[in-house]
Amino acid sequence: MDRAGQGRAGYLLVGGQSSRMGRDKALLPFGTGTLATHVATQIREAAGNVTLIGPPDRYAHLGFPIVADAIPGCGPLGGLLTALRSTSADWNLIVACDMPHVTTGLLGQLLNAAQATDPDCLVAETAGRRHPLCAVYHRRVLPAVESAVLRKLFKMHDFIAGLRTETWPVLDPALLRNVNTPADWEAA
Repeated sequence: MDRAGQGRAGYLLVGGQSSRMGRDKALLPFGTGTLATHVATQIREAAGNVTLIGPPDRYAHLGFPIVADAIPGCGPLGGLLTALRSTSADWNLIVACDMPHVTTGLLGQLLNAAQATDPDCLVAETAGRRHPLCAVYHRRVLPAVESAVLRKLFKMHDFIAGLRTETWPVLDPALLRNVNTPADWEAA
């Protein structure tokens, strides 16, 4: 049973390269804190808990539990690996830190739908576009994640294509719009 006692856990992926942004996206100012703090709060409210996955020295000051990447340099798939290795929950909400408009309501719907339908992965989808970094992964996919990392197959879309994946339609694409560049950030 996970910390929340509900068989579910929430994880926020931080610590990416942010190369197109030119600075750390997770630490961009947002509301009364940072973008990471905002998204982590949405995850915690939906899942009952949240853990950051990334470099502890860079994000410890945000005040959330944090776990360092088990294998650095593997991108988001490495973050998923770390989350699934550290979880005791069956259902694990994985969210990237660069979606400023994601809501507790949407994340809660994802978790509830995953538990009701029992896929390996339930992925948010907007207009035919899957968002594997706003998804719920069952911990049974850990061996598949480990295999992909060992084979250096890091593309998340390719990874979820090999799972029993279901999609969750999100009618408002703005909820999942991510910010990758200064222009994206200004438009957010």
